[in-house]
Amino acid sequence: MNEAASAVWVISLPLLGALLATVWRQHATTIGWVSSALTAGCAVWLLWVVQHAGVQELALGGWEIGLGISLYADGLAAVMVLMSSLVVLGCSVYARHYFRAPRQHELFWPLWLLLATALNALFLAGDLFNVYVTLELLGISASALAALGGKPAALRAALRYLVVGLLGSMLYLMAITLLYAAYGTLNALQIAEALQVNPLGWAALLLMLAGLALKMALFPLHFWLPPAHSNAPAPVSAALSALVVKAAFYLVVRLWFDVFAPLTTPVLANVLGALGAMAVLWGSWSALRAERLKLLAAYSSVAQLGYLVMFFPLLMVLEGEARHWLFGAMVLFALSHAFAKSALFLAAGILLQYAGHDRIRELSGTTQALPLTTFVIALAGIALVGLPPSGAFLGKWYLLDAAFKTGQWWWVLVLVAGSLLATAYVFRLLGHAFGHLPAVKRPVVAATQEIPALALALLATFGLGLGAMSLWSWLAHTGTEAGL
Repeated sequence: MNEAASAVWVISLPLLGALLATVWRQHATTIGWVSSALTAGCAVWLLWVVQHAGVQELALGGWEIGLGISLYADGLAAVMVLMSSLVVLGCSVYARHYFRAPRQHELFWPLWLLLATALNALFLAGDLFNVYVTLELLGISASALAALGGKPAALRAALRYLVVGLLGSMLYLMAITLLYAAYGTLNALQIAEALQVNPLGWAALLLMLAGLALKMALFPLHFWLPPAHSNAPAPVSAALSALVVKAAFYLVVRLWFDVFAPLTTPVLANVLGALGAMAVLWGSWSALRAERLKLLAAYSSVAQLGYLVMFFPLLMVLEGEARHWLFGAMVLFALSHAFAKSALFLAAGILLQYAGHDRIRELSGTTQALPLTTFVIALAGIALVGLPPSGAFLGKWYLLDAAFKTGQWWWVLVLVAGSLLATAYVFRLLGHAFGHLPAVKRPVVAATQEIPALALALLATFGLGLGAMSLWSWLAHTGTEAGL
């Protein structure tokens, strides 16, 4: 079989699953998690292919590149597809026992698999118009999933999410219209080779950054994220916070270091870094004041996305190996957050189901009633604070080291303040969870709900922490392919 076929399978398998789940609704659950498992297997295969055979480029249907759908899989894309597939698999196993009504299963699985299709297609798209199509598919399926909560607050948040997503897509579409008018192609590599430093290029870059900043909820455009993520069903919240906003961040990385590299400047990078710093401080402070666990997790996502953007000004001034390793640290941080945040939202879903609420002040006795779920929350908290042995600790350590080496000490202050605030909101949560209540009845929790959350939390802490060296070397290698 053609090695590049692995890139096709990670897109076509969930798409086929979505179609089958729509037709055979009574078997939607089985189709859903089997499709997710097969897709995760193909994602591992894709990573192996890229690692051993190099970058994979594929023009679907035999069309010349620039005319048809082209796929591009380098190390960064393969890692993101694997991350997405593992989180989707964990949430799929969890969702089998999360939804109680048959109608919820019938609605959830086709949309869920469509979301997985859009994510993988976006990570592998080699054409800016195909990226736009996948962005639309991702936004529509994510908004519909967010509305499955059914309550008025969930519907309002999902509608706002949809409108914001469409606005972001319009800005992105305006940018690719300008690029096509100027260069006659939308292939990312061809535009990168032909791009000139002129007002048109600047306009396209700023429009794309504005549209993607909306979609990734970068401060101060984050207003839609806390209500959308905190009111959605738990597996949906996990995917929205771990993957959907991360897809927009991935595109910013691709555009910044690949397509628009000649236009990027330290000044613009520092503007992004400043927005990231404000996101860290404001998001962490809001998480500390949150009254509900899911709202805490949502505000925490705003802060963690801020850390990712803070890498940009430091990457602009570093060179050579130091720059490659810092790029690897940034991707490692993104992976760690994805696994930790999905685990935290799944744990919050278990609490909601068995306690009937997620009010932090009323979580006393959680440790006695749900010890494994509390352990998952603690592991996820370690990664969110950035404590060893989590992958986030390594990412933060290299960010700190780069800030000192380049003399940009102000980022150190933000890192310290953000980490202290994160420590405060995680310990506040655990403090209430460890509160002792006599004669707490232990509920029966399906292993298929607690095990996926535990597996994702272990990946974020021990998996990416203790097993980081080989992965980090690989991620640093992806930096070379990403135009660094």
